[in-house]
Amino acid sequence: MQTDALRKLKEVYGYDSFRKGQSDIIEGVLHGTDTLAILPTGGGKSICYQLPAMLLPGTTIVVSPLISLMKDQVDTLNRLGVAAAYLNSSLDAAAYREVVRQTAEGAYKLLYVAPERLDSSMFDSLSSRMHIPLIAIDEAHCVSQWGHDFRPSYRQLAGWIGRLENRPPVAAFTATATPEVSEDIAAMLGLRKPNIFVTGFARTNLSLSVVTGTDKRKFLRDFITQRPDQSGIVYTATRKEAEEVCDDLSRLGVAVGKYHGGLNDDERADAQEKFRFDDYRVMVATNAFGMGIDKPNVRYVVHWQMPGDVESYYQEAGRAGRDGEESECVLLFEPQDVQVQRFLIDRSTGDPERKTIQLNKLYTMMHYSRSEKCLLQYIVKYFGESDVPECGKCSNCLDQSALIDTTEDARKALSCVGRLKGRFGISLASKVLKGSREKRILELGLDRLTTYGLMRSWPEKEISDLLYWLVAEGYLRISEGEYPTVSLTADALPVLEGKVAVQRRQSAAAKRRASSDGSAVAAANTPLFEALREWRRVTAAREHVPPFMLFFDAALREIADRQPVNTEQLMAVKGIGAAKASKYGLEVIAIVRQFKGEAAPDGGESLAAGEQAQSYAVVAERPAAAASAASAQVEPSVLAELEGLSSHMQSLSLLGMGHSISEIASIRGMGRVTIENHLLRCAQEGEELDMDAFIPQQYEAQIVDAIVQIGAEKLRPIKDALPEEVDYFAIKAVMVKHKLSPAAE
Repeated sequence: MQTDALRKLKEVYGYDSFRKGQSDIIEGVLHGTDTLAILPTGGGKSICYQLPAMLLPGTTIVVSPLISLMKDQVDTLNRLGVAAAYLNSSLDAAAYREVVRQTAEGAYKLLYVAPERLDSSMFDSLSSRMHIPLIAIDEAHCVSQWGHDFRPSYRQLAGWIGRLENRPPVAAFTATATPEVSEDIAAMLGLRKPNIFVTGFARTNLSLSVVTGTDKRKFLRDFITQRPDQSGIVYTATRKEAEEVCDDLSRLGVAVGKYHGGLNDDERADAQEKFRFDDYRVMVATNAFGMGIDKPNVRYVVHWQMPGDVESYYQEAGRAGRDGEESECVLLFEPQDVQVQRFLIDRSTGDPERKTIQLNKLYTMMHYSRSEKCLLQYIVKYFGESDVPECGKCSNCLDQSALIDTTEDARKALSCVGRLKGRFGISLASKVLKGSREKRILELGLDRLTTYGLMRSWPEKEISDLLYWLVAEGYLRISEGEYPTVSLTADALPVLEGKVAVQRRQSAAAKRRASSDGSAVAAANTPLFEALREWRRVTAAREHVPPFMLFFDAALREIADRQPVNTEQLMAVKGIGAAKASKYGLEVIAIVRQFKGEAAPDGGESLAAGEQAQSYAVVAERPAAAASAASAQVEPSVLAELEGLSSHMQSLSLLGMGHSISEIASIRGMGRVTIENHLLRCAQEGEELDMDAFIPQQYEAQIVDAIVQIGAEKLRPIKDALPEEVDYFAIKAVMVKHKLSPAAE
């Protein structure tokens, strides 16, 4: 049999030898033994049942969940000279009857069937006339409720197989199954003493990356433009995003197609065909394009946002590099991705047990997105494989950021979680560490904890990020269920006892915070920062505007930290858009170059800017004057200076001076809602504005869910779906922050 299999492998597929695990799997199948095989995407699962089907008498039935998978494989087999067909909803009545007729006559070696078709009377009649030597079940994880892509129709398979007059051997295949899911597959399919093969989950030809805190549209445009001859897939969570991303790339001149459940069968088939034959270089798709895309030369897969579980991510990322060549897998992660996925989970199931399973998988995927460990190791460990070395080429392995000792910060955070005794989630733990005066915290007496306010100088978001990082690193655990709580793991105890140090990659935010805490040289104390402040003061005086109207201190600190030497680098600084870069970029870059000892770019204006930079440098050597606190009153001269600004920028200026929204409304003689809308407009235009100050943090996730579910077109239905204390301004602020409103898009 082994000789026949090798001969057929060379004759049909053109390969001289089997891949890892294939030979043993095929030998067991040919001997009539039930089989459960777990091979990574691109590991050659299809050969493990196609080749036995060619050698066995009769017609092998392949149960497959997706039309795209069937079409790809049947077309490929037919081109290889192997008679194969499929039965699914894409066939019209005449074509369906013709396939049934030819199947009954024994014309095919393989017949692909959707699981929903198996219970029809027509198929019962057909199967009774067939000689079936093997039943192959592809994407077998769909049978398990613990799997990421559970399909109730797969639960009917065991019953259908059991009703066959002569039960043939059954072989089940999947790429993404944890040990728990593997046990469930074998039980639910009624496999009889199966051979179980696990060939390993590591796809060493894939370079995994997680990118966060970036302009996703710009990143994707640049990424695809830099790979003009490569084929790739961009996965989005929703149909709307698939449409928008496809349109954006099309305007860029990319040969791009789209694939999602909102298209009809002909449109999806046409898109798939054009992608397979490279008429489309890029496919933008939802997970409807997830399984069975048999295109070997996909060189990259980009996830527009985080999927709902590790299985889906690895399966979709695994569409890259099926030919074994080096390929890239990039996940664009933002914290709000979690809320989108929670909404999709809520909408997809009403079963509480199933929902709990999916939420737990979502949290694991979130930990992957935040982890600083080797990304490949994280994934294969999730699937139960623990002896794989670091890949050496994922974004974490390649990260050369300095490791900093974060033991003291970790001990503060862990100590606080320990005192909360596993009763609360990360959001509330963050508020306690921040020293929040929120009503609930005071009512529960949490302000009396010794850890209350220990991280008062930190932004609350960074405290949450630290806690989530501690979860990802295994020092904390998140409970199961819809309202998860956080508690300590055994690994936290040595840290709390001072026996183990904790190190973390130093992010830009952490660098700035470390500086402000005095643990490093603060950007605010450097000559470059002071030179930038002096330039801002002089320029603002010339333009008759308050200095912060040019750049906030935070932007100047980041410029001093990053030291950009061209416009593109300058625009990577938060709060600097094209308009500011165009107006002030030349002068700012000249100052930075002066301090780096670099020559200014050629050109008269650049020379003038360089000369000015020297004067700012001289001024910067003098001690900076202490900043005075914002006055509650506004001098007439200040109001006069503001008159040159647009109305909404005047409101932002007054906010920057320390006035509340109510005070601004009083000063300007306007309504509070008008001032709120001014600030929202400023945020939409890219001005630096702390939106969290306008959003009740305990309700933010709930507000996002309501907007995603109801739509952003009308505010009243959203307001009615939320607690009474959530006002319209908070809803609009969430829309702007998360870019959920039509205006923000």
